Amino acid sequence: MGMESGERRRGLYDPAFEHDSCGVAFVATLRGTPGRDIVEYGLTALTNLEHRGAVGAEENTGDGAGILTQVPHAFLAEEVGFTLPEAGGYAVGMAFLPSDGGERAAAVRAIEGIAREEGLEVLGWREVPIDDSTIGRQARDCMPVFRQLVLAPVDGERGLPLERRAFRLRKRCENHLGVYFASLSSRTLVYKGMLTTAQLREFFPDLNDERFASELALVHSRFSTNTFPSWPLAQPFRMMAHNGEINTVRGNRNWMAARQGNLSSPLLGDLAALGDINSKEASDSASFDEVLELLHLAGRPLPHAMLMMVPEAWQNDSLMDPAVREFYRYMGTIMEPWDGPASMTFTDGTLIGAVLDRNGLRPGRYWVTDDGLVVLASESGVLDIPVDRVARKGRLEPGRMFLVDTGSGRIIDDEEIKGTLAAQHPYAEWNENLLDVADLPRREHIAHSASSVVRRQQTFGYTEEELKILLTPMAQSGGEALGSMGTDTPIAVLSARPRLLFDYFSQLFAQVTNPPLDSIREELVTSLAAAIGPEPNLLEDTPEHARKLEISFPVIDNETLAKIVNVQRSRDSRGLSAVKVRGLFRVSGGERALAQRIEEICAEV
Repeated sequence: MGMESGERRRGLYDPAFEHDSCGVAFVATLRGTPGRDIVEYGLTALTNLEHRGAVGAEENTGDGAGILTQVPHAFLAEEVGFTLPEAGGYAVGMAFLPSDGGERAAAVRAIEGIAREEGLEVLGWREVPIDDSTIGRQARDCMPVFRQLVLAPVDGERGLPLERRAFRLRKRCENHLGVYFASLSSRTLVYKGMLTTAQLREFFPDLNDERFASELALVHSRFSTNTFPSWPLAQPFRMMAHNGEINTVRGNRNWMAARQGNLSSPLLGDLAALGDINSKEASDSASFDEVLELLHLAGRPLPHAMLMMVPEAWQNDSLMDPAVREFYRYMGTIMEPWDGPASMTFTDGTLIGAVLDRNGLRPGRYWVTDDGLVVLASESGVLDIPVDRVARKGRLEPGRMFLVDTGSGRIIDDEEIKGTLAAQHPYAEWNENLLDVADLPRREHIAHSASSVVRRQQTFGYTEEELKILLTPMAQSGGEALGSMGTDTPIAVLSARPRLLFDYFSQLFAQVTNPPLDSIREELVTSLAAAIGPEPNLLEDTPEHARKLEISFPVIDNETLAKIVNVQRSRDSRGLSAVKVRGLFRVSGGERALAQRIEEICAEV
């Protein structure tokens, strides 16, 4: 759709390779009433995260800054120019519309048409006041037109049912009209853009209004390490903001695309009409937000959805509550982790919290004052809080969740969160459907002679160098060979020589400083296990999800392969069976025959 990123592919540049490392903070109150002070605290924290953001060659063009608050009902009721329903009875969104007048009018008509189809009445549009005098030419040249859309359900629905209708409208607008909404919700409202931290409140005068109040504020300052910034890629997104990287994002997106055909939800209606869940050119954090939102609106509590995507290191933790371990084990059969060094903040407008990656590779600090002010940030010092007012402070710990419930006015303990989630279903019972490949009986397989192995290695493109420098040390030590001289070998796609197939599929890692992981010394937080098998509907929890084969290590030897191929012959196969698909094509047909055969293989699978 193109609106999720400021740039398209050009030559060797591909926006899919972009990453960012940013500053993030949230402020919330436990007193139970919204206030102007919380918005001010949020904006102050954001200004103090200025060093976490970045600017381009123009010092007044920022990489991105934004704030998410609760819907400021008292402010909007007096500003929109038409009568609003009671708080919570309507959805309001920040639309980024085309700057061309004709295109904008067409987009507005199309949006209103989709709203009617989704059972929503357009109460009106509000022109969002802006002051662009302080922003740079680059930011101004690509600036959209800002309008707030206010919608009410024709049947008076409130809460999550209204959120789901707003979600359907927004996805259809993004995927079919190319119109981006920073937010569209009855619970939260986002102001963001290609701005510096100081410019945000100057650019959007709404944020300085005394009537603009909230119980929580989530702010973000963007440093797009090697990116072209854009208005839509500023954070916060609809439910989260983060500091760090999702290293595994390509695999995560591919799995979402693979599972999309099986998605169904009685709560969300016909999902096929919405288009892709993951936008084609979204950043790693934007993709994370899209999936988090889907999991939550399809029926899972927000902390549940977060822990599905960012689980703690449970496999080797012998001290973990067994019920929580079974919860994580089951969730691992539904979705693989969105992994990488990241501090994730998230909110639905009532709950607001943060979770750290399993390795704890990004910082997070929190403070709670004696009058119920809660502050969490990617570093200390975002607010000047007198020491005698601090009732509690600490740091985010790897895999732990920090959660504030503004509705009940309390901080929910990590153990309580996970204990409640683990008790939702009989996960231990469901996990009996899991079959460990090590428990399968041994099967006969062909033992190739040395000359036969060499012939195959030649056929598949192995070189003398790979055998000597890579494979032999791995076979001798069980670890990966280390070297320090770098490599002068061209990447596979640019090489003039035949290369190993998997050379074309090397994992791409973030281009920011990440400490290397050592799977031996850091055994507690690393796991290479995977569960393979049928993929039922991602949006529901059933025992069928756990009907999979567990493999502890991704390198499969001939003996393990023979077990998998013959799984249906086992006395207890858990209903699993394996099918062989031949990967051969006629060489005489050239690349056309290869392309055709790949299509045939996909159809067979």
